[in-house]
Amino acid sequence: MPKKVEQATTEKLHKLAKAMGDEETPKTENKKSPKIKKARPKVFKTTEVVGLMLITVVVSLTLGGLFTYKIFNSHGELVEAELQDFIKNYQYILDNYNGDINKEELLDAALEGILTKLDKNSTFLDSNAAKNFNISLEGSYEGIGIEIYNDEAGNIIINRVFKESPADKAGLTTGDIIIKANGKDVSKMRTSDFVELIDKNKYSKISLVYIRNGKEYKTTVTRTNIKLQSVQSKTYTYNSQKIGYIRISIFANNTYEQFKKKFEALQKEKVNSLIIDLRDNSGGYLSTAENIISLFLDSSHPIYQIQKQGVTTKYYSKGKKDQKLKIAILVNGSSASASEILTSALMEQDGAIVIGEKTYGKGTVQELQDLTNGDKYKLTTKNWLTSKGNWIDQKGIEPNIKIELSDEYTKNPTEENDNQLQTALKELIK
Repeated sequence: MPKKVEQATTEKLHKLAKAMGDEETPKTENKKSPKIKKARPKVFKTTEVVGLMLITVVVSLTLGGLFTYKIFNSHGELVEAELQDFIKNYQYILDNYNGDINKEELLDAALEGILTKLDKNSTFLDSNAAKNFNISLEGSYEGIGIEIYNDEAGNIIINRVFKESPADKAGLTTGDIIIKANGKDVSKMRTSDFVELIDKNKYSKISLVYIRNGKEYKTTVTRTNIKLQSVQSKTYTYNSQKIGYIRISIFANNTYEQFKKKFEALQKEKVNSLIIDLRDNSGGYLSTAENIISLFLDSSHPIYQIQKQGVTTKYYSKGKKDQKLKIAILVNGSSASASEILTSALMEQDGAIVIGEKTYGKGTVQELQDLTNGDKYKLTTKNWLTSKGNWIDQKGIEPNIKIELSDEYTKNPTEENDNQLQTALKELIK
């Protein structure tokens, strides 16, 4: 019981006790106490006793009422008035709304509303979005190896088939229209429902009926663990020099292992320099970017800084040696977050040449929180700074060589028409 309420209760009881003649008489400090005539016990009439009992009941109900309208959290602390008001109105809506209410959806909407009032990077993810987000960041999932979408007519269209996946081995390709799965008509099914159907399939083998060029075909695919490839590499020979090329599409949980393997293979080919392509890479795990940076810099190099509640902490490379390679990094307006961390670290600490367009400018860090119903939300908890203490939020990183993609590449996206790539190749042989 809170102290103020406890004192109030004690004082009331003391007054009641005194009226009944039960209050202890204080002792005096004099050695000799004055003679006191023995008082006759006071006798109360029945009406007075009833009145005192009523007073007691009123005091108890009043104090009980004080507790009724106050809410305490699990630590016994009084919940803020604003939250009490929200709970009060939430309960009023449940009790009085003239219609059906899904409480889970109502609370999700409330949480989403809170996040939108914070900043653009604090976001709510429903269970489907959360699942796709997890797949992207983990770099693997249980499935058949396709990306799908609904066209304007509601058909399920294959947008992409992952190499070496069950779908690839079964002959499926981009543009195929899926109309049946295990005998069930899925021709107008939402993509989220189709994914759920595949996920809940009891059997590893799934029969699919699809349409290609107006003809109907049937095939069988086997669900398995699909590892997404977020790193691609190749070697260019340019003016008798070997130049390595690595593209990173996202900083997923398994991206570092893929990058390290590709990078070591390029080193065995004795490349003279390296292009790291981060165009359209929106980020991912900070730890993945940190591990990749550590392949190029020893532990004497700071690679980024974290700022939280006024305290700034500097983080260093975990590498054992500096790589003696000339590096060019390709970026554009969609290169963000972990891409900007890698770019700034190699630019500031290794002298990498940055080519392309100004990056997105995301200088904050989000933490992912899970909800019991499968939903998630991302909350901005920190700022990150470059190794030299620059905050690039909403500013981005300006390239050393600023160049936009040519119209020729937009019309015909080939390596020869990729003027940003061609610029990097020319710079690395100087």
